[in-house]
Amino acid sequence: MMEVLKERTQIVAARQAMIQKDVSLVDSRLRTLLKRFGLASGIAMGDVVKSWDVLRTLEFIESRLDKGDPIADIGCYASEVLVALCKLGYTNLTGVDLNPKLSDMPYQGRIRYQVSDFKRTPFADASFKAITSISVIEHGFEAEPLLKEMSRLLMPGGHFIASFDYWPEKIDTSTTKFFDMDWIIFSKEDIDAMLAVAARFDLHPVGALNYAAGDRVIDCAGKKYTFGMLVLRKGA
Repeated sequence: MMEVLKERTQIVAARQAMIQKDVSLVDSRLRTLLKRFGLASGIAMGDVVKSWDVLRTLEFIESRLDKGDPIADIGCYASEVLVALCKLGYTNLTGVDLNPKLSDMPYQGRIRYQVSDFKRTPFADASFKAITSISVIEHGFEAEPLLKEMSRLLMPGGHFIASFDYWPEKIDTSTTKFFDMDWIIFSKEDIDAMLAVAARFDLHPVGALNYAAGDRVIDCAGKKYTFGMLVLRKGA
């Protein structure tokens, strides 16, 4: 499955749906600013602009996985996914991130957090039924180590669910870095190349691949693009 965010109204509708499901964790704009400047406690969780891909990830998991199935979220720091899943009743949740401030993440007693490079984790083979990733893989992207590790960690029939920056035609980001890492806005050509690597590790797309874009919904670092979401399934 490859889906593309087509217009901004989808973000607004997704956030409203998350609020109705009682899984929205984004603070008001004022409280978010206060947290970022150290004037209020807690992590500034989530990002409204990520509403579409977070909701689609939650919906996919709810449609495919049982409440006790093991699920991991890579690049989990400040992400809403695990806490939202916890609130939905999922009980076997693991977060992975290089950020040592993972100890400040909410639900410490109900979610396991591991400081680790998600391309080289300490977990055993076939540890998870699903692995999620919200706007993470475009930073320091390396297809082979990433997909090799996702394949190793997934149980047969498990799913890797990833959202990422996307535009069908190539956008040059060679002079821009985030978190001291290279940044890629995936193009259709980049996705096709990633799928070729994924196939070598027995990871295959679920459903149709829809590459067509609509509006350039996102404007960041002088680049205009949108989000894509891809689901890969580990062979049985």
